[in-house]
Amino acid sequence: MEAVAKLNNFPTSARKARLVADLIRGKKVSQALGILSHQPQAAAPVMKNVLMSAVANWQGKNEDVDIEDADLVVKSVFVDGGRILKRLRPAPQGRAYRIRKRSLHMTIVVDNAAPVEVKAEEVKSEEE
Repeated sequence: MEAVAKLNNFPTSARKARLVADLIRGKKVSQALGILSHQPQAAAPVMKNVLMSAVANWQGKNEDVDIEDADLVVKSVFVDGGRILKRLRPAPQGRAYRIRKRSLHMTIVVDNAAPVEVKAEEVKSEEE
């Protein structure tokens, strides 16, 4: 069962964050966290927090499965453009240049690499 975590309107350009997202797409969660903790980009610590939130959401959905037994994988990472704040900067000879302050929407989906089966002893105890 997959779990999703989203972040909206984070003030960084989507193009910069996609470089970080490409590094963790399809990796195991433990490996992705290691990669994100050593990246110099500004989007890396934020993406790490969203990934931790997705893992916590998965754990909330699957309380009967131990997190160490589950082989969690970053199934998909979406980084889309968010709203753009438009500002004006003074330019020579009475002109104005437009400044576009970009933001992004980030979505991370985690899932099991292989379905985790519940032990037969636990199933029998639930039936009784």
